[in-house]
Amino acid sequence: MTQELFREDAYAKECIAKVVAIKENSVLLDRTIFYPLGGGQPGDTGEFENQSARVWKVTDTRKDPDGEGILHILDRSEGLEEGMELALRIDWERRYAHMRMHTCLHLLCSLIEAPVTGGNISVDKGRLDFYLDYSPDKDGLESRINALVAAGHPVSYRWITDEELDAQPELVRTLSVQPPKGAGKVRLVSVDGVDLQPCGGTHVKNTAEIGPVLIGKIENKGKGNRRVNLSLASV
Repeated sequence: MTQELFREDAYAKECIAKVVAIKENSVLLDRTIFYPLGGGQPGDTGEFENQSARVWKVTDTRKDPDGEGILHILDRSEGLEEGMELALRIDWERRYAHMRMHTCLHLLCSLIEAPVTGGNISVDKGRLDFYLDYSPDKDGLESRINALVAAGHPVSYRWITDEELDAQPELVRTLSVQPPKGAGKVRLVSVDGVDLQPCGGTHVKNTAEIGPVLIGKIENKGKGNRRVNLSLASV
């Protein structure tokens, strides 16, 4: 299995890793800073470089469907060999924008008392779908979320067991995606005094890093479903 360095340090931009297996144009490594697609957050992109300064572009990152770890999808795999050491570098500007937006969606989730039925993250915008039969006040929501951003709430992580999570079902806000269980422990993301829920994504250390947020269209997506769109004022 791939050691997931991004779980403990989302700010790591580079590391050294070893090739474990090559699957067509995808590579499994012993460790990685690349986040794989999941929880509405896109997989990281970036590049690998070997000791001879040869470079491979990472076009996407996914969980291995065979359960063997994390697949790094490349523009090509020629020249790579099992056991080869590589320098990994993520596209930091893209990842950091995802971190800001993902944390922002946690703030949005804390402001609407309803289960989340879906969501998506991109560099400059994101959305959450809520099981609601009314549309929240757009201006009021924008004012409240920007107040949380400006307040500079620290963001931290802690782990609980699967059994502890089962005993606290109120922590799970999403209906469409369940927390990854089965490994014996689940990571909780805490926005101090604001939000606490299971999440495997990458986040900023403080809400002030998010910057100003704009609430876009609030859409009626059918019975009991409201979609709240939002964007970052600067990326």
